[in-house]
Amino acid sequence: MPLHLFDSASRTLREFAPREQGIASIYVCGATVQGVPHIGHVRSGLNFDVLRRWLARGGLDVRLVRNVTDIDDKILAKAAEAGRPWWEWAATHERAFDEAYALLGCLPPSVAPRATGHITQMVQMIAELIERGHAYAVDGDVYFSVTSFPAYGALTRQSPDEVKQGEPTTTSKRDSRDFTLWKAAKPGEPSWPTPWGPGRPGWHLECSAMARTYLGSAFDIHGGGIDLAFPHHENEQAQSHAAGDGFANYWVHNAWVTLSGEKMAKSLGNTVLIPQLLAKVRPQELRYYLVGPHYRSNIEYSEAALDEAVRAYQRVESFVRKVVQRTGEVAVGDLPAEFTAALDDDLGTPAALAAVHAAVRAGNSALDSGDDAAARAEAAAVRAMTDVLGLDPLAPRWAAGSAAADGLHDAVDALISGLLADRQRARAERDFAAADAIRDRLQGAGIAVEDTPDGPQWTLKDS
Repeated sequence: MPLHLFDSASRTLREFAPREQGIASIYVCGATVQGVPHIGHVRSGLNFDVLRRWLARGGLDVRLVRNVTDIDDKILAKAAEAGRPWWEWAATHERAFDEAYALLGCLPPSVAPRATGHITQMVQMIAELIERGHAYAVDGDVYFSVTSFPAYGALTRQSPDEVKQGEPTTTSKRDSRDFTLWKAAKPGEPSWPTPWGPGRPGWHLECSAMARTYLGSAFDIHGGGIDLAFPHHENEQAQSHAAGDGFANYWVHNAWVTLSGEKMAKSLGNTVLIPQLLAKVRPQELRYYLVGPHYRSNIEYSEAALDEAVRAYQRVESFVRKVVQRTGEVAVGDLPAEFTAALDDDLGTPAALAAVHAAVRAGNSALDSGDDAAARAEAAAVRAMTDVLGLDPLAPRWAAGSAAADGLHDAVDALISGLLADRQRARAERDFAAADAIRDRLQGAGIAVEDTPDGPQWTLKDS
């Protein structure tokens, strides 16, 4: 079947049909660069990287915009607390996010526009909203009038009477539900000139202006974390529609990474930072952990779950490398129907990875029986599937910088594989004493053996 995505606006699974033939346009809310990224921050980038790869695999030219919020109350506060210029603080952490995305295998966006680079476009949009009667200026502040737009609340299915913006209370608003488009300048803060006085942009305005700039007045998919649905995305949709733009045709939201049942957030002090995790596991293993669950399901972080994901990825990696060692180079093959069906069903990565591991099991069985051709075919399919997920073990990205370690691992693996094959034969012949002796010999050398559905796997005990 063709790709179907769950559209948050309609609450339905909808067939994806691009507005423009051959082109898929996506706007993803990126980082507010206030600090070092944690895994909750990068999950969205990874989920939409998989979507982008899948659309491209289907032959579409994907134009993905992922913005950078580089001016914000939190950025100003944290920079001031650290005694550093706000622009330097923002630039430093923007680089940290870019490095995290790159380390985890995200393809670079088509463009990564900064809010501060699009003040002209924001001022233009504000002027249009004022002219249409949907916005008003008071003492240098500009607000969107919620009551002027009857469709307000449609995205999140809220009645306007229930709305609370979460902004500071101010007497300059006509209605407490109105939200800020432009903030009047305050002493010591950065500002830009406008017809309504100097100031800086409101958070919601920047995305509407940048989406219009790079994708036009209407585009295919708007993505981001589910925590952004209200008020951020609701306000984006309202101001863009009020300005006459069609805006997003599909709304796609990913779920949270949680810790002890709560959303991972710096404000809660429950974050697990990317550098902290990459000191423990390889980037491709962390990517596997974060893209494996369905994008609309929460991930409850635990070291046990991360360790399980690491072992699962290593089983895939070990199989592909064994086939290469035995048969030579393995090209990327065709995608199994089960994998394609899984991703076409709202990016069903759990079912997609189940197809990967089914191929690994079949391939290991083929290796055990000496059917190198069948093993090679399964490895080619595994490469194709993991390539779509950004997890191909033979991709240059994952091999770079680890050639020496990989060479040592492969050398050890070649030695151990012979012993494991002898152990498997002994078990098949029900000579359990011989099988146990081989296991004990490996354990004495510091090598743990685990019998898995994909065949026996080995790890160093202290690794």
